[in-house]
Amino acid sequence: MKSNFIQRAITGVIFVGVLVGAIMGGPVTFTLLFALITALTIYEFGTIVNRHVPDVQINRLISVLAGVFLFLCFGYVGLIPGKEEVFVPYLFLMLYLMISELYRKQKNPIHNWAYTMMSQMYIALSFSMLNVLAYHNAGAESVSQYNPILPLSIFIFNWVNDSGAYCVGSLLGKHRLFERISPKKSWEGSIGGACFSVVAAVVLAHFFSFLSLGEWIGLALVVVVFGTLGDLTESLLKRTVQIKDSGNILPGHGGMLDRFDSTLMAVPTAVLYLYVVSMLN
Repeated sequence: MKSNFIQRAITGVIFVGVLVGAIMGGPVTFTLLFALITALTIYEFGTIVNRHVPDVQINRLISVLAGVFLFLCFGYVGLIPGKEEVFVPYLFLMLYLMISELYRKQKNPIHNWAYTMMSQMYIALSFSMLNVLAYHNAGAESVSQYNPILPLSIFIFNWVNDSGAYCVGSLLGKHRLFERISPKKSWEGSIGGACFSVVAAVVLAHFFSFLSLGEWIGLALVVVVFGTLGDLTESLLKRTVQIKDSGNILPGHGGMLDRFDSTLMAVPTAVLYLYVVSMLN
């Protein structure tokens, strides 16, 4: 028990340090790290479905290539707006993944298509939208400015929410949030995590005024709600295929999906929230 706790703690510290360092380090380290994370997460997802879902064999290599390319396309368009033609090769990769099933002679090609598209929409698109948060253009500039605070804030809110929910839930948790999928989550823990995230939003609003206090709090609540739903979604996936962890790449913490489950749903909804905020201002 003690050795497992130490292992989890060491892995957690390294994980947070690498993530924060890469995001704050600039667009190059941000792009390299999340392109790698996208690749590893899609490959892990492909491994899960190929091993545990009957009659499914998706093309992991091309799925990874397509997902990473989509992430890089979003980054390029984020940095240099108006260059949407870079997405054209991605469309060819998608066509290849569809047409190749005609020749692979698999038992259930429809399921292969479905899980392949899920790897792109659930994982690749979500990570790609971190670029939407990271790059900002005033309209007159030909090259966008990189701002690490918004993408970093998504992880801060998720981490604070997870820690707060665990502490409050351990002390006060009585009413199950979604017992069928995640028996340990409680309403008390979720509300506690949300309160801690609101405090984090107040701190961020004090140091970074490009969003108002109300907008920061709104962003925190969006991340909390949809991050929790993302966590439950991944739990449903694991329960469906009857596995405990999505992988073992992170000692003591499981796999990539285990670490980024909240992020995968929080990022797109955060982008949508900020888009609505910008339309109203």
